[in-house]
Amino acid sequence: MEVREKISLFPHSPGVYRYYDAEGNVIYVGKAKDLHKRVAQYFVPPERLNRKTRILVSKIADAQYTVVGSEADALLLENNLIKQYKPRYNILLKDSKTYPWICVTADDFPRVFMTRRLVKDGSRYFGPYSSVMHARNLLELFRDLYPLRTCALKIDSQAILRRKFRPCLEFHIGRCKGCCVGAVSKEEYGGWIDEIVSLLKGGGREMIQHYRTLMEEAAAALDFEQAALCKEKMQSLEKHYGKSIISSTTIGDADVFSLVTDSTEAFGHFMRIRGGAIVQSLGLGFRLQIEEEPASVLSTFIAEIESKFGDLSREVIVPFLPDVEIDGVDFRIPVKGDKLALLQLNDRNAKEMQFNAMKQREHTDPDQFYLKVMEDLQRAIGMKELPRHMECFDNSNIQGTNPVASCVVFRDGKPSKKDYRRFKIKTVVGANDYASMKEVVNRRYSRMLMEAPDDLPQLIVIDGGKGQLEFAYQALAELGLTERLTVIGLAKRLEEVIRVGDPYPLFIDRNSQALKVLQQIRDEAHRFGITFHRNLRSKAQIDSALREIKGVGEKTEQRLLLHYGSVARIAAAPLSDLAEFLGSEALAARILESLNAGADGSTLLS
Repeated sequence: MEVREKISLFPHSPGVYRYYDAEGNVIYVGKAKDLHKRVAQYFVPPERLNRKTRILVSKIADAQYTVVGSEADALLLENNLIKQYKPRYNILLKDSKTYPWICVTADDFPRVFMTRRLVKDGSRYFGPYSSVMHARNLLELFRDLYPLRTCALKIDSQAILRRKFRPCLEFHIGRCKGCCVGAVSKEEYGGWIDEIVSLLKGGGREMIQHYRTLMEEAAAALDFEQAALCKEKMQSLEKHYGKSIISSTTIGDADVFSLVTDSTEAFGHFMRIRGGAIVQSLGLGFRLQIEEEPASVLSTFIAEIESKFGDLSREVIVPFLPDVEIDGVDFRIPVKGDKLALLQLNDRNAKEMQFNAMKQREHTDPDQFYLKVMEDLQRAIGMKELPRHMECFDNSNIQGTNPVASCVVFRDGKPSKKDYRRFKIKTVVGANDYASMKEVVNRRYSRMLMEAPDDLPQLIVIDGGKGQLEFAYQALAELGLTERLTVIGLAKRLEEVIRVGDPYPLFIDRNSQALKVLQQIRDEAHRFGITFHRNLRSKAQIDSALREIKGVGEKTEQRLLLHYGSVARIAAAPLSDLAEFLGSEALAARILESLNAGADGSTLLS
């Protein structure tokens, strides 16, 4: 039976379908609310499919299905089959690294430790934790609160009765109560473990309130030693959970999912909230082998998290709805308030993962990386052309002295230092940044129009606010260039992009690489301009001290500075020594007289 005939017999039921190639390998696994309708969508005229899906369909030699009871069951089965078969065209996890878990063993006196291996021996596992540091901080908190054992001994009542073990250093320094020698009862130790399990399940707020109540009761009973002990534990918990507890009481228990996608990858971040505290978080990356709808990718991410963390909360906060419904789960898209703030926090984590992946690609395929950055910048600013050639201008002066400007050039997102230019301000008197900007822009592009009219930039960045941008735009308008290129201002205080004629600034995502390129070119223009200005000031200071002395020219100045090292050392040199070096006692006397003029030494430079 051919594939098309076989799929015509698929039932109108929820389930999971599998596609096989000619060698019998599973090449794709999918879920469906209606198997018959979903599978039929693949076998339509090729022009109605995207390129990657056409390739998949061309390799299908057989199709099979499994009927399940609900969409949720289909989602979980699909996730398990993808892990089992690793089909070529499915969404796949980008890495297979194992995350740390916190293990509570099933012994009479349980151990609590971090592990990356899950063993079915009755132990309880909590996690996984995306951050090893987070897991270690939790273990440190438990050791501060409870004198747990850290050894791997097999301790039971028979071993204690036979005095099989001797207490170790941890017992003698007070970090362990000595369960190996019967110094603490199984019930008391078990109480500590119950409290630790409660904390691992997200009961931080309840545990803080529990110790506060015990402290107040002990104080009322005049048991101040016990009250102080409870206070210490309460403060340790508050210190650890203080940064995690959400200030609003409107959020109790919830799961939060965020997802960002591009054409080939997706990045999801998950946070679990218990009692208003973030108790677990995890970020995962997925490779998209064929074009997938964001709703489908989100469903895959939810299934992966459910397989790792267990059942979902009743309330699940999402940026958009997944393509499955799960019994007992209420998917919510917040529009305001604390839940929206929580979703935005989760979004930032997902975007940070995407940014880090882009940075990694920069080292492996820089051309593709910078091309994507240019495309992001083009969309953010609303340009017609890709900004492959960018130039940035910055003014530099101190109280109007030695006013200069710099122009740096970026091509394909990278500095092109051979094209950098620097300018001395010629027509502006005093500290007038606006007029200076207009002069420099006019000089730069009037010359380019004469020498290289085909090499004009697509984007000009002005380091400054509305004033500098307006005067730069005037210069471009006088040259007739306002329709041929885009000019923006980048204000440093809030990193806001200012556009001509737009009363409202544009804020680009602070985590985006597009904004980082704008910041980089702005900072490079500032560095280049400051270096030029500093060199001019140093030269002017030397000129005023030596070059204004009659008989001292450029070569004599260079010889003196090379020999003595500084103007101050020249001024302190003996007349005979200086005369011998210059070969002229009269010139030496004139130099010393000029440099040491005034009893207060006000002209002496160091």
